[in-house]
Amino acid sequence: MAQEDSLWRNLARLIGAEVDRSNGSTWPSPGALAVDLDSRTIQTPALDLIDAELVRLLDTPDGRLIIQMPPQEGKSQRASRRFPLWALEQSPDLRIAIASYEHGVARRWGRAIRDDILQNADVLRLRVRADLSAQSEWQLEGRDGGVYSTGVGGALTGRPVDLLIIDDPIKDRLQADSRTYRDRIWDWWTDVASTRLAPGAPVVLILTRWHHDDLAGRLLGAEDGHLWRVLNVPAQADHRPEKGESDPLGREPEQFMTSARGRTREQWDAIKRRSGSRTWASLYQGRPTPDSGNLYPADGWARYTQPLWVVRDDGARIVPEAGRDGTVELVQSWDFTFKDTKGSDFVVGQVWMRRGPKAYLLDQVRRRAGFAESCQMMLDMTARWPQAIAKLVEDKANGPAILNALRSKVGGLIPVEPEGSKYARASAVSPFVEAHDVVLPDPVAIEGAAWVSDFTDEARDFPNATHDDTVDAFSQAVHRLLLVPILTGQTFDETDLLDEDDLGLGWVDAVGY
Repeated sequence: MAQEDSLWRNLARLIGAEVDRSNGSTWPSPGALAVDLDSRTIQTPALDLIDAELVRLLDTPDGRLIIQMPPQEGKSQRASRRFPLWALEQSPDLRIAIASYEHGVARRWGRAIRDDILQNADVLRLRVRADLSAQSEWQLEGRDGGVYSTGVGGALTGRPVDLLIIDDPIKDRLQADSRTYRDRIWDWWTDVASTRLAPGAPVVLILTRWHHDDLAGRLLGAEDGHLWRVLNVPAQADHRPEKGESDPLGREPEQFMTSARGRTREQWDAIKRRSGSRTWASLYQGRPTPDSGNLYPADGWARYTQPLWVVRDDGARIVPEAGRDGTVELVQSWDFTFKDTKGSDFVVGQVWMRRGPKAYLLDQVRRRAGFAESCQMMLDMTARWPQAIAKLVEDKANGPAILNALRSKVGGLIPVEPEGSKYARASAVSPFVEAHDVVLPDPVAIEGAAWVSDFTDEARDFPNATHDDTVDAFSQAVHRLLLVPILTGQTFDETDLLDEDDLGLGWVDAVGY
C-alpha cells in the first residue's frame, strides 16, 4: 500500500511540477496546497490521482473531466474547495462558477474558498475585494477572478465562465429516479451552463453515480462524449485482468481503496452488504445499473467471429444457404419513431437470421430520423440484405404510416400486433439469450460491428434505460424466429415468397458457394 501511495504522489508532483515551472506557482497541486493550509489533510492514493487529473485539466484548453468516487472520500473537498483556490493562485483572473444540486450547497463551497483566502492572507498571494465578498459571489482585489455559486437550474446570464465546476448535480435517489429532474439538469447544461463557457474553459463534473441516465451518462452518450475524460475510482477493484482491464490505482481485484475516513476492509464489507447491489454498483463502484429487469447481462451473449455472409459486387450481402431448405431464413425487424430531435427515441432496423434453433443478429441501423429518412432507411437495408424478405413492423404508433408509404416499393411488409407489455415481450425471449441461442457479432472480430456495444448496453439496462428501441426490435424478431416455431410448430420460409433467382442465389451458385 505504501508503494501504491508513493506512486500516485510522485505522479501528481511530476505533473504539478510542470505547471509550477511555467507560472511560478508555490504549490504543484491542489493537494499540496491543502496540506500546507491544513495539517489535518489526509492524502490517499485516490486523492493523489484526482490531484494529477485536476492539474492536467487546468493545463488543457477546453478540457473535460468527470470524477467518480464513493461518497465521503474527499473528492468534493479536493475538487470543489482546494482546486478552485489553487487555480486562482495559479491564475487570479479566472472567473470560476460552482454549481450543485441546490444553491445552498454551492454557496458553502464559495464561502469556504473565500474564507480560506481571508484566513491565509500571509501565505496566499490573493485578496478578496471588500465591496464584492458575498458567499454566493466574490471577486479578488485588483483582478477579474473570483467565484460565483449557483444551484443546478440557476441563471448564469451575463457571467462568462473560465472554469466550471459541477459538484453532485443530483441530491439523492428520489431525484435520480425522476426522469423529469434528470431532463431538467440536462436542459440546464445544454441551454445555460455550456453556453456561458469562455473559449478554452475547462469543466469538471464531480459526482457519485446514482443513475445510469444522470448528467455523466448523458454527457458520455452525446455526440461529443469522447471529449470527456473519466476518472472512476471504485471502492473495490472490480477489473478483469484476463480481459486486459486494469484498475486506476493499480490494485488487485477485490482490493478496497485506501479510505480518507479510515474505513477498514470489514467496514467496507459491511457497507457493501448493507447498501444492496444497486446502491453499491452505482454510488460505490461508479457503475450504475437498473434496479429491476436484469434480463440481459452485458456479457451474457453468445458471439460469432466470422462473417456469415458474402458481399456481392453491388454491395449486397448474401447468406449462401438461406432459402434452400427452410432451416435458414432472414428477416428485418423495425421499430419506428419519427421525431428527429435530440430527446426523441431512435428508429431501429435489424436483420436477423435463423439457422436451425439459433438466431443471429447480422446488422443494425439506429438513429433519430424523420418520416422520409425512416422510409429510406428501410429501402437501404433491403438493398443491403435482399434475402431478408420478411419485414416485421410493429403495427402501432408510426408503424402504420411506414406500411402505407412503402407497400408499393417494398415487398414482404408484415404488420406485427404486439401482445403484452414491452417487458413481458422481452422477458418471453430472454431464455434464448441465457441458452446462447441468440448470437451477436463480435465487435472486435467483425468489421463494422461497433454498434453491438450500444445494443448490449441498452439490453443490459432494460427496462430502465432511457431508450428501449433496440430491445423492441430484437424481441420482435426473436419472437417470430424462435418462439413462434416452438409454440405453433410452424416456421416462416422465405421460399414461399420468392424463388432462388429472385433472392440472388443464382449468383451464389455461379461463384461456387
